[in-house]
Amino acid sequence: MTEKYLNIAGYKFVTIPDRDNLRQPFKQKCDSLELKGTILLSYEGINIFVAGLESNIVQFRDWVLQDERFNDISFKQSTSDSQPFNRMNVRLKNEIISVGLPNFDRIDSEDGRIFPNELHQRLSNDEDIVLLDTRNTYETRLGSFHNSIELDIKTFRAFPEAVANMDDSLKDKQIVMFCTGGVRCEKASVIMRDAGFTNIRQLEGGILGYFQEVGGDHWDGECFVFDKRVALKPDLTETGTTVCFACREPLLPEQQLDPAYVPGISCSYCIDRVQLQTTH
Repeated sequence: MTEKYLNIAGYKFVTIPDRDNLRQPFKQKCDSLELKGTILLSYEGINIFVAGLESNIVQFRDWVLQDERFNDISFKQSTSDSQPFNRMNVRLKNEIISVGLPNFDRIDSEDGRIFPNELHQRLSNDEDIVLLDTRNTYETRLGSFHNSIELDIKTFRAFPEAVANMDDSLKDKQIVMFCTGGVRCEKASVIMRDAGFTNIRQLEGGILGYFQEVGGDHWDGECFVFDKRVALKPDLTETGTTVCFACREPLLPEQQLDPAYVPGISCSYCIDRVQLQTTH
């Protein structure tokens, strides 16, 4: 039986003064285990999303956890029948999630987090919680939690301005933020507290962590992921969504039936721009 590919994602904000020296060992280890994906190394922390044969991923994860700075990283995981990444990159970055807050080393207390089972219980009890989706618009339109607030941002760098424009009536409400794996919410919580929001919690493990522990209750649609699978169902299996080669917008199966969608050329999101270019 063909061995499946195991996909793992994990991050940690921790001061890494020897950032530059870690790049080569990580690259060599991943290459030796035939892993593909991306690892971001910053002075503020590490962000890992890689895939490979399950036996090799287990070896890699054990190797990472030997470093005491990384030994409490909690990895989200899912399986796929094929390798979802094209190559292996280990990159040196100013931030492991770009928003313009470099050298971020704040360790949040447990009362700033909410775990999937608790959120599920509170949503099932219809408690008064404001759900805030911190992701980009192309992600949120594929799926989100029921009745969540979406900020209509193209990149996470627009998050601070979007927060500044949120209604003041929300500033003392219980707000639970969420993103794909949790890393964006780490910085989002600081931005929101600086903007005067007083009761902020973030979903530990993000959407994928929620899917892994709870399933799809209180969720509509699918979840965008940053690899060739494009999107996952709450059972963490791949969907039929693809990405337009021209503009990189994700396209649901029904959107792929639109006459504007020509693989490799255009889709309904970029057809006007493509036609304009061809007439000049």
